[in-house]
Amino acid sequence: MTAPWITYRPELKVLDCTIRDGGLVNNHQFGDEFVRAIYDACVEAGIDYMEIGYKNSMKLFPRDKFGPWKHCDEDDIRRVVGDNDTPLKLATMCDATKSDWKNQVIPKQDSVLDMIRVAFYAHQTSEAVDMINDAAEKGYEVSANLMAVSTNTEQEVDQVWEVIAQTPAEVFVVVDSFGSLYAEQVEILVKKYIEFGSPKGTVVGMHAHNNQQLAFANTIESIIHGANRVDASMAGLGRGAGNCPMELMIGFLRNPKFKIRPIYKVIQDQLLPLSKEHDWGPHIQYNITGQFNQHPRDAIAARADDGQRERYVDFYDKIVSDI
Repeated sequence: MTAPWITYRPELKVLDCTIRDGGLVNNHQFGDEFVRAIYDACVEAGIDYMEIGYKNSMKLFPRDKFGPWKHCDEDDIRRVVGDNDTPLKLATMCDATKSDWKNQVIPKQDSVLDMIRVAFYAHQTSEAVDMINDAAEKGYEVSANLMAVSTNTEQEVDQVWEVIAQTPAEVFVVVDSFGSLYAEQVEILVKKYIEFGSPKGTVVGMHAHNNQQLAFANTIESIIHGANRVDASMAGLGRGAGNCPMELMIGFLRNPKFKIRPIYKVIQDQLLPLSKEHDWGPHIQYNITGQFNQHPRDAIAARADDGQRERYVDFYDKIVSDI
């Protein structure tokens, strides 16, 4: 009996989204030392890509409220990583309707970045096409990330990828924004994305949220069915329930180039202190929103309210009454 999903697969690449997704817990107000520590850990661990933040609008996300990793100006990135003379590739995410992508995304020849990840909802597909084409024309690798796919019908998903498949996007990512997907759904989506991407050799990726404590399991499930790009974050840092933990992902993979010790060290030195200041992880409120396929904003608000944080039944009743 063979088990190709638990053996060394050299084409499988890992992206660290600690700063980009994790920045949603503190408005991306990480200090340079923290970002540098994550960067160094990624380099030492042999991670393939590091998503260093967003390239989103300064008008919508002003500097007096949001840190530099919400905008990822070239000077800010280079202040931390220099010319990035390492094998690690750097990525940023541009949100449809939230990014001044025509001006913020400069030509690749002038940037230390390697990849632009275009994030969009189904109704934003038209703009996503323009964003993908723009980033590709400027010389970047491009990823297409359809957000909140769990809220779309099968027909809607098909319509999106029929259009996106005509673009130069090199990666199609299954994004479980609400942490509501189960293994059977992950299998269906990964196979569907592969089918749409196969004519051009497009790679399929997985970005899982941990609302139901399934992020790691669902990422493994995606690998079993052919996903060759996976996202994870140190200690699972991310909005609300967080993401697939990098320490579990690297521990699972059989690629000898990956080293797990630098990940444990950055968790000990950087993520543990941060966890005393900011709240993330698969708490009960996130379990509930995940089960009901709801955006975690209400759960985040409840976790931030000392009077509501442990009132699980009240939260459950509110979610049920709102559906």
